[in-house]
Amino acid sequence: MNKVKDFLYERESYEIRGAIFEVWKNFRGVFKEKIIENALKKELRYRGFIVESQKKIDIYYKGEKVDNYTPDIIVNNSILMELKSKSFLTKEDERQFWYYLRGSQYILGFLVNFGSKEIEIRRRIYDKAREQYKEISV
Repeated sequence: MNKVKDFLYERESYEIRGAIFEVWKNFRGVFKEKIIENALKKELRYRGFIVESQKKIDIYYKGEKVDNYTPDIIVNNSILMELKSKSFLTKEDERQFWYYLRGSQYILGFLVNFGSKEIEIRRRIYDKAREQYKEISV
């Protein structure tokens, strides 16, 4: 069996996914985002994480601050989480999440949808060292 070498935040990612599934198991996507957010924050703290909610973070363009954004959850001051509770994730949800991650200081993010029949988890990495200032056309 091949193990992924240098898996970014391996333990944290495993535990975060476990917390997401624990909340999903109890709520099954029937509650609004705020309730899910509060439950997930409790579960993450229970698992030993430092959790910040609704923390404003700066968004940069070509190295300069242009505005700020408020993600749902920041874990251990290193992982951005955006939560949804809708019937399915759209391309626009994923694109918006990517740009939030890309414009922030964070390298790893989770986009999670609790509102569909099955839990949807998107784990994304943005490595600024690899793509610094890369222009992406929309």
